[in-house]
Amino acid sequence: MSRTNKRLIAVFGTLTILAGIAAYSQQRGRGPRGGGEASLAEAFRGITSGGRIEPGLFKIESTGVSTKPVVEAATAFLAGLSEEQRQRTEYPVDDLEWRKWDNRHFYKRQGVGFDEMDESQRKLAFALMSASLSAKGLKKSQDIMKLNGTLAELANNFEEYGEWLYWITIMGEPSTTQPWGWQIDGHHLIINYFVLGDQVVMSPVFVGSEPVHATSGRFKGTIVMQDEQDKGLELIQALTSEQQSVAILTRVKEGNNALAQAYRDNIDLEYAGLPAAKMNSEQQSLLLNVIEEYVGNMDDGHAKVKMSEVKQHLDRTYFAWVGGTSEESVFYYRIHSPVLLIEFDHERRVAPFRSREPSRDHIHAVIRTPNGNDYGKDLLRQHYEQHHKDGQ
Repeated sequence: MSRTNKRLIAVFGTLTILAGIAAYSQQRGRGPRGGGEASLAEAFRGITSGGRIEPGLFKIESTGVSTKPVVEAATAFLAGLSEEQRQRTEYPVDDLEWRKWDNRHFYKRQGVGFDEMDESQRKLAFALMSASLSAKGLKKSQDIMKLNGTLAELANNFEEYGEWLYWITIMGEPSTTQPWGWQIDGHHLIINYFVLGDQVVMSPVFVGSEPVHATSGRFKGTIVMQDEQDKGLELIQALTSEQQSVAILTRVKEGNNALAQAYRDNIDLEYAGLPAAKMNSEQQSLLLNVIEEYVGNMDDGHAKVKMSEVKQHLDRTYFAWVGGTSEESVFYYRIHSPVLLIEFDHERRVAPFRSREPSRDHIHAVIRTPNGNDYGKDLLRQHYEQHHKDGQ
């Protein structure tokens, strides 16, 4: 092949990548340059059903699960930063910065990036994640970061992709008694982790990847999101044909279906699909197994607390499906209760090439706390009401 032809192929490849990113931006359509700015200008309300927040779902109470390891890890992380880095990383606990997360790179990321950290700082950052997450959750996060490195390799090292393009911010001062939290923000990995005493709210969480399996390159063999995919499929296949007719909203899956991604803090989302109350005990166990796959990304103690909360509302938990149900199908599913919202979506390809059809090699998943407690907002509101007469 001539040098000229190689150059033309390289240029064409870059144009294809840029076109894919532009198409993705248009498909999602909610960056800070448009709908995102409008969303952030709205006061936080939370995801509702029936157009109103259901009161009394979340209480300030002791869980008996210590958050001291997370506090110590966050304190050590901050101590390992330079003064200039700390100034960029620390925000008030009620800052709007919580809500500015985005899977896409539409604005300058805040906080301190892994790309600028030295090796000791990266160890402290991962120690914070390790103290907050389960072993499974930490590995998944690190594998997503690695696969973003694989995407960079496939996309000729396009500047928006890379293993270390993730940023951490700390909201409030790490404390075992006062409210605070941390956030990691980057492509296909966003975790919001709110702490009040020994209570934890880990949402919104956004996880995903493109590709989901590295078949070449530095991280060959890395694979993510298969359990979320396979356990959801196992559940839909375990339903009777009559139950499937209720759960399946449509068998046509032509595009992206996720609804509760970036800048979607205040959407109205009605319950849809099959309620767990109409499942048998075996099917309910499969449903809980899917939920636990997501909740289990947080540390084991707080995951058990959250699963107990989920089970209290199991009869009001709905399972909805879009797409086919075969072993090779692409699909979307949603699990929705008063205290939990999970979305799993096979998405269109974006890079290093774009596709019109959804693919199993591009996955998004979102975990939310409806009824006003994303980012621990409802617990924070109650804390202010208890300790600050003016509500501030």
